[in-house]
Amino acid sequence: MPDAPRTAGPSNELRTRILSALVLAPVALGLTWFGSWPFAALIAAASIVMAFELTNLLPGLSPTLRILLASTVFGAVVFTGLGGPFVALIVTLACLTFAMMIAAFTGAAAQIPTLAFCFPYLVLPAVALVWLRLDPEFGRIAIFWLLFVVWATDTFAYFAGRGFGGPKLAPRLSPNKTWAGLIGGMFGAAMVGFVTANWFALGSPVMLALVSAFLAVVAQSGDILESALKRRAGVKDSGKLIPGHGGILDRVDGLITAALAAGIIAVLHAGISPAAGVLIWP
Repeated sequence: MPDAPRTAGPSNELRTRILSALVLAPVALGLTWFGSWPFAALIAAASIVMAFELTNLLPGLSPTLRILLASTVFGAVVFTGLGGPFVALIVTLACLTFAMMIAAFTGAAAQIPTLAFCFPYLVLPAVALVWLRLDPEFGRIAIFWLLFVVWATDTFAYFAGRGFGGPKLAPRLSPNKTWAGLIGGMFGAAMVGFVTANWFALGSPVMLALVSAFLAVVAQSGDILESALKRRAGVKDSGKLIPGHGGILDRVDGLITAALAAGIIAVLHAGISPAAGVLIWP
C-alpha cells in the first residue's frame, strides 16, 4: 500500500485506486471461487511477478538467483497442489540451499541473508493460500474470508486514519499510518469475521472476530514491512503494473503476512480440516 501522496490530487488517486480494484477484484474472486488449478495459477503468476518486484527492492541478486527464486515460488505452488504443503516446503528448502551454495561459490555470500528472507517471504504465503483453498469443504469460505479481512483492514484503516488522524504508528517506516487507522482496520476485520461465522454457522462469531482482528494487525505489519523495504530502496512503489496501486507487492503486502499467519493458525489449531483450523472455533 503506497505511503506517500502522489503528484496527482488525493481524489484522483482514490478514483484510480477504486477503478483498478473494480477490475482486479472480480478476477481474484472468480478464480478463488473456482479454486483448484485456476486459483493456483493466479497465486503462481502473482508470486512470480512479486519475486522480481521484491528483488528490485533488494538489489544485488544475480539474474540466475532471481530466476531461481521465481521458479521456486512457481514450483512450490505446483507441488502444493500435487503433493501437499510438506512436499512443497521440502522442495523449497532444497532450492534455497542450492541458491545459497551458488551465492557462496560465486563470491556473493553477502546475498545469503537476502535469499534467506526472500524465499520464505514469497513461498510460505503462496503455499498457505493454495493449501487452505484445497480444503474441499471450507477452502472457498476461508480464502474469501481472508481476502475480505485484508480488504476491510485496508479500507477501514484508510478512512479512520484520514478521518481521525492522531499519533503515527511507525513514522520512520510508514509515515501515513496512524494508531487510529490500525484500530479502524481491526474493527473492520472483526466485523468480517463476526459476519462470516454467523452467515456460515462456523462456530463462535466472537472468536473468529478476534482472530480476524489479530490478522488485521498482522496485515498492517506486512504493509509496514514492505514500506520499510521501499524506503530503503528509495522508491514509492514496488512496480507500476497496477494503476493507483503500484506493483502487485504493493497491493498484497498485507495479504502476504496475513496468509502466512492464517496458515500457521490452521496448523497449530488442527481442526477437522486445514481451513476449519482457522475458521471454526468453539
